Amino acid sequence: MPETKYGKYFVEYDPGWFPKERRPVMARMENGIMDGSHFYLIHWMMPNINVPAGKHPMGGHPPHIHRDAELLFHIGTNPDDPMDLGAEVEMYMGPEMERHVINRTCCIFIPPNFIHAPWRPVKTTRPWIFIEVNQGPDHTEKSYRQLLPKEVREDMDWSMWPDEGYGSPD
Repeated sequence: MPETKYGKYFVEYDPGWFPKERRPVMARMENGIMDGSHFYLIHWMMPNINVPAGKHPMGGHPPHIHRDAELLFHIGTNPDDPMDLGAEVEMYMGPEMERHVINRTCCIFIPPNFIHAPWRPVKTTRPWIFIEVNQGPDHTEKSYRQLLPKEVREDMDWSMWPDEGYGSPD
């Protein structure tokens, strides 16, 4: 973007900002990038990047909480039927790990400090868009790995899921 009076407000994502990113990011914004911004993450979900469960059906992003409310948008890209997600996604909610299957365009509201996930795309037949909005200035996350069965915890690469803004994991 050319240097202009308001050019600083046009931010193109730079993959070098977050070299450990696990997905094809389209945009990411947070207080550290633009002072005063909330946390936003937008990325493509493609047929070749379904999250494998490994040996366990509860694979994917493990249970966790955030300090601020979160919105998870699942957006289909079929212009003839925008409500068709083109995918099947598992999402677990609450300490009971209540399982939900998403296959339609929707938004999930996560209250502050509410346990949610694992979140895992099971099958993707057409690219779709995922938007994560944390209604706070920075991404925070505290793991609730103790909710997963022992064999799942032992099989998980925890370096992919660091706690942020809450201190060390339990």
